[in-house]
Amino acid sequence: MSDQPAASQQTGTPDPAFQADEPPIVPPGSGWFQRLSSVLFIIFCLELGLFLLVYPWTDGWTDNYFAWSVPGSMLTHWHAFWDNRYVRGCISGVGVVNLWIAVAEVFRMFARRTKH
Repeated sequence: MSDQPAASQQTGTPDPAFQADEPPIVPPGSGWFQRLSSVLFIIFCLELGLFLLVYPWTDGWTDNYFAWSVPGSMLTHWHAFWDNRYVRGCISGVGVVNLWIAVAEVFRMFARRTKH
């Protein structure tokens, strides 16, 4: 009878005692870390989104280091590209996407809070 468990291990059939589906053990206090990281992520996306939405349309966009960083004959082409309205709109579009992520994360955080 002692060969019975060894035979079941060789055939690959699991032991019935270990088949219970138990929820994973969550350590106490892990909820505050998840909420804090969500809040920090929301703040980061919100600030980045607002910055990228507004900054390309200010005078600081053409006077910054990157607008004048290309040396030589490429400077005129680079500056024309940098001042292009479509490029500015693309950067602002990335800002809108970041704002959308921040708002979606706020709704997700409050939806998760009401389920518990």
